[in-house]
Amino acid sequence: MTQAALREYGFVDPTTKENRSKLAKMIMRLFEHWDIPVADQLELLGQSPKSRNLLGKYRKGEPLPAGRDSMDRVGYLLSIHSSLQTLFPENPNLVYKWPHVRNQAFAGRTPLEVMKEEGHLGLIKVAWHLQTRLSR
Repeated sequence: MTQAALREYGFVDPTTKENRSKLAKMIMRLFEHWDIPVADQLELLGQSPKSRNLLGKYRKGEPLPAGRDSMDRVGYLLSIHSSLQTLFPENPNLVYKWPHVRNQAFAGRTPLEVMKEEGHLGLIKVAWHLQTRLSR
């Protein structure tokens, strides 16, 4: 998990089912705040479009998979959110709409489009973009 996400949410040891359950609930709440469609939620988590039932389980606290890909994806998503909260502390509305706003840094695409089209690398690209903005 990235440092920004750890600062925002505190250290969550992903080796325990209990903590992966907490992460599942966190990420589902984040998707709700960001107004991410179900198919896109699955894509961001690296899950098959046929796995819709997993999202309901995650909302109820079913632990996320312990694999590195899953934990990395969740870490980047939480890092993105944490960065947005730091960049726009007075504008929570922008924090939640930002993934849907076209951005010149992504050649006019939305951050959500970048994350979906480029997968894991897209998550890294969006998180890195925000981290560089924070370090200015």
